[in-house]
Amino acid sequence: MADKAKQNLSWCKSLMKEVKKWGGLKQTGVSLRYMMEFGSNPTQKNLLLSAQFLHKELPIRIARRALELQTLPRGLSHTPPVLKVREWYLDSFRDLQSFPEIKDMNEEKEFTEMIKAIKVRHNNVVPTMALGVQQLKIASENYDEIDEFLDRFYMSRIGIRMLIGQHVELHNPNPPPNCVGYIHTKLSPMNVARNASEDARAMCYREYGSAPDVNIYGDPEFTFPYVQAHLHLMVFELVKNSLRAVQERFMDSDEVAPPIRIIIADGIEDVTIKVSDEGGGIARSGLPKIFTYLYSTARNSLNQPDPSDLGIAGNATMAGNGYGLPICRLYARYFGGDLQVISMEGYGLLFAGTDAYLHLCRLGDSQEPLP
Repeated sequence: MADKAKQNLSWCKSLMKEVKKWGGLKQTGVSLRYMMEFGSNPTQKNLLLSAQFLHKELPIRIARRALELQTLPRGLSHTPPVLKVREWYLDSFRDLQSFPEIKDMNEEKEFTEMIKAIKVRHNNVVPTMALGVQQLKIASENYDEIDEFLDRFYMSRIGIRMLIGQHVELHNPNPPPNCVGYIHTKLSPMNVARNASEDARAMCYREYGSAPDVNIYGDPEFTFPYVQAHLHLMVFELVKNSLRAVQERFMDSDEVAPPIRIIIADGIEDVTIKVSDEGGGIARSGLPKIFTYLYSTARNSLNQPDPSDLGIAGNATMAGNGYGLPICRLYARYFGGDLQVISMEGYGLLFAGTDAYLHLCRLGDSQEPLP
């Protein structure tokens, strides 16, 4: 038993030495345009090059997060959920490290199956991290350090899952029309807004028994290249928040609840999607808090699955935990966009409400923001 304990200790020290080594290496960002152009011709040579790139890049990104999970402020590193997440990251790093250099397509296929398994292993990272952070809620009101860490952590996670998912999807023998891996080359924001709004209204119906209308304005013929799952997630979250605000404001009123308005503007640099409601707005003192991970304006929970994965994986209830808006902003920023929220508070004022502006970089040349 003593010899086995010594072996385990030696193995752990060896693993952490490698984690520190790889965590100190430079990350390599890619752009939406590069992913689209590279993946448009998924030959065996390109798939092999993609696997070789991921074999070197993924350990760097995963090692950085594993190291950071070890040194979090306010004792967060020692909470059981965060220890579990760190274990997932170390397991994934070890899997990648133990895989030999990729030289042919047979090894490429084995590698692809392995990173698919890594992606599944990390499906529930967001709700698990949320549990760890929630355990600190009683201890402190100052979460700036936690917010900064979670922004870095979740942005890195978006990138890791995008790289894995894009590579895996390039193996699809029957890709959907106009799709290069996860990227839709002719994505209609009108269609995405319509589908996301229907999903959000269905959730609102389940929670409240009714739902305000959603009116969408824009050019139905306009398309641009983007990741459909990312855009659906962001619009869904914004519309869901607006529906909840309007529904709760007019729940006991004889007035007809005013519709949510979605306006899609096709600019030279950006595609901007504006989601407007008349739900009474957010107090000015609350606006700086809306992008923190432990703030929510929700009085009731719209029980949705965790939408923070491309596969919409996980079954955690996230509404009301404050994760929607900050993660939406990270998805927007991942490809060079942003999310801004402007609000006018006033429950006695008919038009008081919130406007959310989702800016999406149209050119697709922005590099991944690597934390």
